[in-house]
Amino acid sequence: MLSDRISHRPLFQFSDQTLHYQGRTVLDRLSLSIVAGERVALVGGSGVGKSTLLKALREQLPDQVAWCPQQPGLVPMLSTFHNIYMGALDNHSLLYNLANLIKPLPAARSAVEPIAKLLGLEQQLFSSTDKLSGGQQQRTSIGRALIQKRAIFLGDEPVANVDEYQGDALLQLICQRHQTVVLALHDIAQALSTCTRIIGLKDGAIVLDAPSNQLQASDLADLYGAS
Repeated sequence: MLSDRISHRPLFQFSDQTLHYQGRTVLDRLSLSIVAGERVALVGGSGVGKSTLLKALREQLPDQVAWCPQQPGLVPMLSTFHNIYMGALDNHSLLYNLANLIKPLPAARSAVEPIAKLLGLEQQLFSSTDKLSGGQQQRTSIGRALIQKRAIFLGDEPVANVDEYQGDALLQLICQRHQTVVLALHDIAQALSTCTRIIGLKDGAIVLDAPSNQLQASDLADLYGAS
């Protein structure tokens, strides 16, 4: 059970810190702790600092985090296979990676193909990613994070370009594959159903931090009102 996975050891911690974006204060005097095993949703209107907070989390544990950005950042001339494989580049030598670029090697295929199948991309595996739909590109970006097999997943709107049904399934897959998950989500229903903790941001501060099973969608509506 999920509760068995949660420890009291802080993975991420901020104490009275200020976070900036392009020279502007976004989150002021931030105090926050996230422990191993939590599934956390960051919610709030556009520009409240969700992406800035995710970036700061990533900087605390860069070698332990699988990162899925809001913009997929794929290499368009390369195939879906190679873009997923890019998540594992650090696990291999330069020569191995170059050889795999020329012709996918059996070990690399055995690592990438099951992930592509889970994401419904097996038919597009050797298509260049500039030929994929926006949803397929986003699933490729998720695959690039999954292949890293890291305990922590940070995602900035990782399912924004897929429909609700696919989004729910992808979020469940992400949670199954990672011990600790922190997601910026615009969909309140997905935040409440996927995550165990909701952190609401508004006006440069955390204004809500509560277990999701103690909240309803109406409790979060205020986060999206005018500042």
